[in-house]
Amino acid sequence: MKFSELDAKMRIYETNQDHIVLPEMYMVARIDGRNFTTLTKDREKFEAPFDERFRDYMVDTVKHLMNCGFHVVYGYTESDEISLLFSLNESAFSRKTRKYNSILAGEASAKFSLLLGSIGAFDCRISELPTKSAVIDYFRWRNEDASRNALNAHCYWLQRKQGVNVAKATSYLEGLSVSEKNEFLFQNGINFNELPNWQKRGIGVYWKQEEKIGFNPVTKDPSKTTRRKLVVDYDLPMKDAYSAFIGELLE
Repeated sequence: MKFSELDAKMRIYETNQDHIVLPEMYMVARIDGRNFTTLTKDREKFEAPFDERFRDYMVDTVKHLMNCGFHVVYGYTESDEISLLFSLNESAFSRKTRKYNSILAGEASAKFSLLLGSIGAFDCRISELPTKSAVIDYFRWRNEDASRNALNAHCYWLQRKQGVNVAKATSYLEGLSVSEKNEFLFQNGINFNELPNWQKRGIGVYWKQEEKIGFNPVTKDPSKTTRRKLVVDYDLPMKDAYSAFIGELLE
């Protein structure tokens, strides 16, 4: 059998279940840390419930993913997860989801591990969203999840630092409403509303056009150029204002 024939025969086993995202469908990748509770609490001893060094590693990983060969419109990170919104016209790898999943998980794992100086692994999945409103709902969902997680994390770790064991700290939270959790923190000297917004809302990364005044060495005249740069937003809006913000990015 010739190599070309063998190659064609065996490629079938790799590609027979390829899934391709249809044109005019929005793609959002969600990239999650694998076993990051063990990594952050046992292996690396990051500060709980939030650590600025860990936050910065996640932001740098988002920035790397937005510069690794795909046309990413918006990156968002909260806790140990990253969401990436691709351009509606993204066509890399013929929109095969297995390529996006494998490349993004690999790139995220490699970048984060280099920053950490140890192994940190991620997985990836692709959401296929048919409308702008679905995209807005997706990011609204992750934004509100960040707020819920932040409230629970502060309540949980406050108890743990007071000497409460894991089981009791967890069970105590299960019976509390949002207002009761806020009151619990307040009675212990923590005003949830005054905590840094990046903890409660996550962090956004997006492109912005920047004008720069240069100097033409030939004509001796000032010249204006426009370049694209990444902006890291630690003060994202919430609820309807955040929906409007995502809608503007989609435009």
